[in-house]
Amino acid sequence: MANKDELVFLPLGGSGEIGMNMNCYGFGPPKNRKWVMIDCGVMFGDLSMPGIELICPDPSFILEENLLGLLLTHGHEDHIGAVALLAPKLQCPVFATPFTAKLVEAKLLEAGVSVDLRVINTGARFTLGPFDLEYLTLTHSIPEPSGIAIRTPITNVLHTGDWKLDPTPTIGPCADEAAIKSFAAEGISTMVCDSTNVFSTGVSGSETQVKETLATIIKEQKGRVAVTTFASNFGRVVSICLAAKDADRSVCLLGRSMLRIVDAARATGLLPEDITFVSAKEAAYIPREHILFLCTGSQGEPRAALSRMARDDHPDVSLTEGDTVIFSSKVIPGNEREIYTMQNDLVELGVHLIGEGDAFVHVSGHPNQDELKKMYGWVEPDFVIPVHGEARHLERHAEFAIELGVEGSLSPRNGDLIRIAPGDVIVIDEVPNGRLMLDGSHLMPTGSPALNERKKLSFAGLVMVSLALEEAGELATTPIVELVGTPTISGNGELTDALLVETAEDAFYLLSAGRRRDPVAIETAVTRAVRNRMMETWGKRPIVRVMIHRV
Repeated sequence: MANKDELVFLPLGGSGEIGMNMNCYGFGPPKNRKWVMIDCGVMFGDLSMPGIELICPDPSFILEENLLGLLLTHGHEDHIGAVALLAPKLQCPVFATPFTAKLVEAKLLEAGVSVDLRVINTGARFTLGPFDLEYLTLTHSIPEPSGIAIRTPITNVLHTGDWKLDPTPTIGPCADEAAIKSFAAEGISTMVCDSTNVFSTGVSGSETQVKETLATIIKEQKGRVAVTTFASNFGRVVSICLAAKDADRSVCLLGRSMLRIVDAARATGLLPEDITFVSAKEAAYIPREHILFLCTGSQGEPRAALSRMARDDHPDVSLTEGDTVIFSSKVIPGNEREIYTMQNDLVELGVHLIGEGDAFVHVSGHPNQDELKKMYGWVEPDFVIPVHGEARHLERHAEFAIELGVEGSLSPRNGDLIRIAPGDVIVIDEVPNGRLMLDGSHLMPTGSPALNERKKLSFAGLVMVSLALEEAGELATTPIVELVGTPTISGNGELTDALLVETAEDAFYLLSAGRRRDPVAIETAVTRAVRNRMMETWGKRPIVRVMIHRV
């Protein structure tokens, strides 16, 4: 081993935010490191980013490095959602357990791209260059969640991924305590750990408790029942299906992601053979007391199945007075407005709502404080680096680890290059990092002119002014004004377009004769005049585009 060898950790996404996880480990001398990446996720756009559906980390730094492989811990979008977008650029093999691999395959097929996808068993152990890597079975809200044991010639690290300690999971085994303790016996210098629920005391609870509650509630209902949950929580999906069967209800799946998850589960042998489904068209003919809709849309997504049912514009199914919707999910911060709008629409239809505030119909997939304590007891790390959380989560987790007796902690941010060994765990550099926005089929960086202009369009609209000029520097005809997203009547009752025609003409004729032949001077003068007039009459300055035509 060369004395200059060191192990470094680099979060490029998921530190200081919840979503789009991308974490890298490098080993070797500073100018010749070998790297592995763990997870490659997305987060979803919001109303502040018009036209943007997905956001992913910018991997530009790691593209210039020697990347040996991408390891996926589980199949949630914030861990695999960017694989089809970025993996072809990464040019390295992608490792995933069977269920996660099926979800990735579907994304690759939809995107029309291919990568070197290597399916590994749960608990697999293999080497990539200087890294000895082992998948450690945990529990979470999706099948096959894994932490990753990272062994190197100078130190060992546990990267937990997303996890909880569910003593009675509905799908898959419990966390592999023996394997974790066996790794810990070798000595773990640093644990890189999930921080999502660090503020929550006690334990997160078990999926089996949710299963029992859902079975009771569904059996009590008289009309149609719709249950919405995160499609990726396949254990919950199975629990709902079994509860429906016990209540003599057929199950109709609604929503692409729900169908995709069930297909992946069927292909990997996770779907119980006695669970069957009816189509939406068949469901329309089944008596109300014998049907259950299992649907996407728990976060109020406008195009999701439940939102369409709430607006009564779903092509095949409907909800009416006396029906019940169960929200087997949590309200993700930032989605409140969309969710409450949808719930109000459902109430207007006469639908009864049941959520986590009414009954134990949802449980988190992340560890509360007592579960964190237990994991720290198993692992006994010298140092902790919290990830998967906003700044407040990371800082509290760093403090909590010290309270539990860990020697040291460091709360990272995306782009922090952290040396884990040898020596003290410290930030030694900051590398270029950022976000990429998926705009249609194109990835573009944050702050791109196109996105900035689109934001402005959404705020203040667009005014287009068309001028036809003669060679003598005169207007050949009256200017034409088109308004997009602006008021058509001014504050004093005048037609806005007529007002702006007059404004554009005045601005033109205020120019000297020579400058009336200069298209740049004309565009500048007319743009300024039109924007100022709109500010006077409306209180906003829209985007103004001036088109000049020679006749």
